[in-house]
Amino acid sequence: MRINIKVTNLIMTEGMKNYVQEKMDMLDKYLGNTQVLNCDVEIGKTTNHHHKGDIFRAEVNLSLTGELLRVEKVEDDLYKAIDKVKEHLAQAIKKYKEKKK
Repeated sequence: MRINIKVTNLIMTEGMKNYVQEKMDMLDKYLGNTQVLNCDVEIGKTTNHHHKGDIFRAEVNLSLTGELLRVEKVEDDLYKAIDKVKEHLAQAIKKYKEKKK
């Protein structure tokens, strides 16, 4: 699956890019032979003025045939936000496939 990654208020590192790619590739087993038209991933800091640490945001827009699956999560750790997005997107894909049947 080809993934478009957008980063907001952060500097993209190779580690971040590989982590996002690895997590999104795990979704292939749920997709099966479902055609993915587009996969947009946006990660970043929500704002720069929090007093108690940074707040990170991860969002995925997955365009399937006739459907757009969108999941967004906010966490205090970027990698935790990416993990939660992957988990919730897997559930959304399962629900989409059940609906198609």
